[in-house]
Amino acid sequence: MSSSRLFFYFCLSFIFGVFLFSYLKIFPIFIFFLLFFFIFSLPFSIVNKKLLFVSFFILFLIFGILRTGISFSKIEKNLAKEYFEKEIDLVGKIIEEPKAGDRTTKLIFLPKEKEFGKTLIFINKYPEYKYGDQLEVKGTLKEPEKYQNFDYKNYLAKDGIYSLIYFPEIKVIERNSGNLIKSFLINLKEKMEESLVSFFSPPYSGLMESLLFGDEEKISEEWKEKFNLTGVRHITAVSGMNITIISFLIFNFLLSLGFWRNQSFYFSILLIFFYVLMIGASSSAIRAFVMAFLFLVAQSLGRLSTASRALVFAAALMLFLNPLLLKYDVGFQLSFLATMGLIFLQPIFKDLFEKIPKIFSLRENLSATLGAQIFTLPILIYNFGKISLISPLPNILILPFLPHLTIFGFFISFLGIIFKPLAYFLSLISFPFLYFILKIVDIFSKIPFSSLSIKKFSFIFILFFYSILAILIKKSEERRKLKFLGIMI
Repeated sequence: MSSSRLFFYFCLSFIFGVFLFSYLKIFPIFIFFLLFFFIFSLPFSIVNKKLLFVSFFILFLIFGILRTGISFSKIEKNLAKEYFEKEIDLVGKIIEEPKAGDRTTKLIFLPKEKEFGKTLIFINKYPEYKYGDQLEVKGTLKEPEKYQNFDYKNYLAKDGIYSLIYFPEIKVIERNSGNLIKSFLINLKEKMEESLVSFFSPPYSGLMESLLFGDEEKISEEWKEKFNLTGVRHITAVSGMNITIISFLIFNFLLSLGFWRNQSFYFSILLIFFYVLMIGASSSAIRAFVMAFLFLVAQSLGRLSTASRALVFAAALMLFLNPLLLKYDVGFQLSFLATMGLIFLQPIFKDLFEKIPKIFSLRENLSATLGAQIFTLPILIYNFGKISLISPLPNILILPFLPHLTIFGFFISFLGIIFKPLAYFLSLISFPFLYFILKIVDIFSKIPFSSLSIKKFSFIFILFFYSILAILIKKSEERRKLKFLGIMI
C-alpha cells in the first residue's frame, strides 16, 4: 500500500474520531480501551503489517476523539460564563467587518481579556462602526440560547464566540487600528458595493451584491423566500456549495471559450481567490475556497481518486484546526458534500444525459446541479426541514448565466470606481441577465406546491442514505469501467 493511500486512511480515521465524539460523546473508558489495544498490539505489529496498519488506524481515531474533546472543553471553561447576566465594562477591538441588517448591526468584538473569547454585539444601525475600531463597551453579558431546533450557543462557539451583548453603551477609543491589508480589502469591497448600487436599483442591486459578496442583507425578505421556494438560495450566500458550483461553471465556461485546461484552472483559481479576498476572507469563505480549489484540481487532472483523497486530506486538516466544524458548521458540511457530489455524481449524470445538447452547457449544468443537490439533500432537510420540488429546473435555467454575471459584476464594481462610462456600458449588458434570473425565480416561486416541508428525520437515516449512495456510486463506477473495457475490446 502506497504512503499516500495509508495517509488517506489515517485521515479518514481521524475524521471518524471527530465524528464519534461530536455526535456520540464517546466515554473516556472507550478511549482507554482503544489505547490499551494500541499499546498491547504494537510489539506484534513489527512483524505483521496488517496489525501495524490497524494499530495506527486506532491511534489516529484516538487522536480525533481527544482533539474534539479538547475543543468542547474550551466551550465549558471559557471565562465569559462567570459574568453572564452581569454588567461589564470591556475594552477591545472589532475584528471582522460589521454586518448591517435592516434595523440592527452585528459586531464581532474581541476584548483585551482574550480569555473571554469573542463577543457578538448587537447595536442600532446608526452610528456606524468599522473593522479595526477600538471600543469601550458597557452592557450586560448574555449567554447564547439553545433554541428548540437550533443550537445557537455551539454554532457561535465554533468560531470562538461565547457571549452576547445587546445594545450596550459604546465609546470609541481609536479608529482604524486593524490589520492594514484587511482594512484595505474591506474598504475596497465597500466601494465596489457602492459602485454596484449606483448602476442597479433594487432588487437587481441586491442580487448582484449577493452574487459577488454574499451579502444577503440587501435582499428583501420577500425575495429571500422566493429563492428558498425555488431552491436557488445558494446563489445568494457565501457557501462552499455556492463557490464550488461557481468554480465549476467558470472552469467549463473558459474551456468552452477555447482555453486549455491548465489555463482554465489557473484563471478560475485566480478569480475565486480574488472573490474570497473581496468578501473579507472569512473562515467560512476560506474553507469554501479550499474545497473549490481541490475540485478544480480534480477537473484539471481528470482523476477522481486524486480529488477524493485531496478532499479528505483538506477536511482532516480543517477539523484538526477546528473539530467543531463537523457538527456545528452547516456550511462546512454542505461544501464538503457538494464537492463530493460534483466529483462522483456529476460524471454519472453527464453520461446519463448524453442526449441532451451541449448548447449553453445544459448537460454540464444539469449534471452538476443534480450531483451537488443529491449529496447535500439530507443535510438540507435535517437542518431546515424543507425541500424544493422544482429546484433542478430553475437551477438549470439560471446557472449558465452565473459565470458571466460574476465576471461582469467584478468588472462593473471595480471600473465604477475608476472609469464609470465603461462600467455603465457593462451594466447595460449584464442587466438582461439579472432580469432573467429574477423573472425565473418569480415565475417558479408562484407554482403551487413547489416546496415540501418535511419533518426532520433522525441522524441514523442520514448515515443510511449516504451508505446506499456510496454503494450505488461504486456499482456505477464498476459498470462504467466494464463499458470502457468492452469498447476497447
